[in-house]
Amino acid sequence: MTTMRVLLLILTSILVLSSGLIARNSGKEAKPNFLFLLVDDLGWADLACYGSTFHETPHLDRLAREGVRFTDAYTAASICSPTRASLMTGKHPVRVNITDWIPGSSGKGRKLRTPLDDHHLALEEVTIAEALREGGYSTFYTGKWHLGGAQFSPDKQGFEQYYDPHENPSKGSPGSGTTTGRKHGTIDLTRETKKFITERRNAPFLAFLSYYDIHTPIIPEDKYHAHYRDKAAQLGPSPTAIREHDGRSRPRQDNAALATMVQSV
Repeated sequence: MTTMRVLLLILTSILVLSSGLIARNSGKEAKPNFLFLLVDDLGWADLACYGSTFHETPHLDRLAREGVRFTDAYTAASICSPTRASLMTGKHPVRVNITDWIPGSSGKGRKLRTPLDDHHLALEEVTIAEALREGGYSTFYTGKWHLGGAQFSPDKQGFEQYYDPHENPSKGSPGSGTTTGRKHGTIDLTRETKKFITERRNAPFLAFLSYYDIHTPIIPEDKYHAHYRDKAAQLGPSPTAIREHDGRSRPRQDNAALATMVQSV
């Protein structure tokens, strides 16, 4: 995770879905359901609804069209773990002592020494899942967590159900259910979220879908790849990359492999 990334993740779409997803509580006031989509390393200009002419994102465009689009908003941090900690707690990253990605960078070359960060989100913090469970909600989490190992995983932070397709004990990832075997498991995460929503459609719920995509490595979705290769070819040769800080940026969107990942979420 590079700390110089301009936008780590934004599509942070908190969707309070009122039509079709309102819990059906007979004789009681209906409670809204929450579907939270988090896409790792997605830039604000990567979506068609925000102006991209290369990436095609019809499903997210529909959600934006039928809901609310933020045009002047930003996360609490430009890197992974602090952003996630803030989204979970509603606090600034400094308040939960997570201001760098976990386990953090070396700090080599910095002009000032920074305080030591926690390498997990403390269990004492009240998460959105814990707050909603007190209100009678079922809670579900799947995908990238990056807020601590097994002792601090989503099922310890208020989420009744936690689906993690990657088995990695060192990162507190036990692995569960079936998996397609793809690195980022986009299909798996989407499938399990749909399953949870279907099972809980008659009761209030929070479903938190946290994609690993579109973070590196770039792994194209085969069913879209030929389409985007043709689309990129029609644009002609790619302009010379622009050097920024310690990396280079493309002056236009024409990466066919990346585009397939954007569409897949």
